[in-house]
Amino acid sequence: MKELLNLYENKAPEIVFNWKDPETDAEGWTVINSLRGGAAGGGTRMRKGLDMNEVLSLAKTMEVKFTVSGPAIGGAKSGINFDPADPRKKGVLERWYKAVSPLLKSYYGTGGDLNVDEIHEVIPITEDCGVWHPQEGVFSGHFHPTEADKINRIGQLRQGVIKVLENSTYSPDVTRKYTVADMITGYGVAEAVNHYYAIYGGDVKGKKAIIQGFGNVGSAAAFYLSKMGVKIIGIIDRVGGLINEDGYSFEEMQELFLNKEGNTLKHPQLIPFEEINEKIWDLEAEIFAPCAASRLVTQEQIERLMKGGLEVISSGANVPFADKEIFFGPIMEYTDERVSVIPDFIANCGMARVFAYFMERRVQMTDEAIFNDTSITIRSAIQKTFDHNSSKKDISKTAFEIALKQLV
Repeated sequence: MKELLNLYENKAPEIVFNWKDPETDAEGWTVINSLRGGAAGGGTRMRKGLDMNEVLSLAKTMEVKFTVSGPAIGGAKSGINFDPADPRKKGVLERWYKAVSPLLKSYYGTGGDLNVDEIHEVIPITEDCGVWHPQEGVFSGHFHPTEADKINRIGQLRQGVIKVLENSTYSPDVTRKYTVADMITGYGVAEAVNHYYAIYGGDVKGKKAIIQGFGNVGSAAAFYLSKMGVKIIGIIDRVGGLINEDGYSFEEMQELFLNKEGNTLKHPQLIPFEEINEKIWDLEAEIFAPCAASRLVTQEQIERLMKGGLEVISSGANVPFADKEIFFGPIMEYTDERVSVIPDFIANCGMARVFAYFMERRVQMTDEAIFNDTSITIRSAIQKTFDHNSSKKDISKTAFEIALKQLV
């Protein structure tokens, strides 16, 4: 696996597109790791301090993810080094997508990512640039549909991603108009835990969990885990967190979800960040879902969680461990050798899978059909890993080996 990984990590990307904004100090990159299958896909993120290496590592991560979610295309990513809180953000995005639109028409498909919203920013801005849909390049480069078929499938994709959830099984509140895009990634993170216990043995109900990050992914993962009967005992977010060693009830978790302010945890008894960061890693929990930014989880935190009986990690964040390596650094390896680590490209593949699902010819557009498809995809990937290695250890190593054999 290490040899395959080195080969894959060190292979230069096929295309690097670099852009400098004429009106601000913003700089952007689209990195296309490969045009496997004639196209590549990966979202657009924005943050201050982002560099090309971050974009490259995420493009390679996307390519691995597509081996699970489909379609069989290359990995790509776009990143803009700019403060998303700056009032000039909209103008930066408009100029960025205008510059990158020839790629989006031909062979590159994008979507939302960190600080860039799929529905309110990516779709309307790319439409104004003459792109039918942010995933148009994947249709053009990979599927080669007829014009009529392209129109039908793009219509399906447009409708599907912004579809408002009507089924209370999947929506925290059907009157609030949550969409598939709001909930699907966190749903996948929770389903990965559910399938892990079903395949490797054990009952998910009654297990205790810690959630890191309470944005789109973390809050949805907490909501669905709680619905399965998991007791959420700790949440750590950017500003602070909460601890309840008996576990929050499902109704309390639902309320925490509904009371979020944007992507931030809100509660009158919020414990300040420094204090929660001291305490949370010593709680006794079997499940840990890192759903915040990349490269945050340290070895010391893992060692403390293991003392509390940690069994499984479901990676909601891309590359959650604080390693400098693109994928499989020493902290991840240390953790993978000792507990069950469901890697990001399986656990958080929900959105990539939704895109793949809607790109198929004619699919059912019900909440149940869409969410079941993601659940089945994740279950199948975990089952395949188990079939190669039935031990509860080295799950990530085995999953990477299966994926990289398709890519190297």
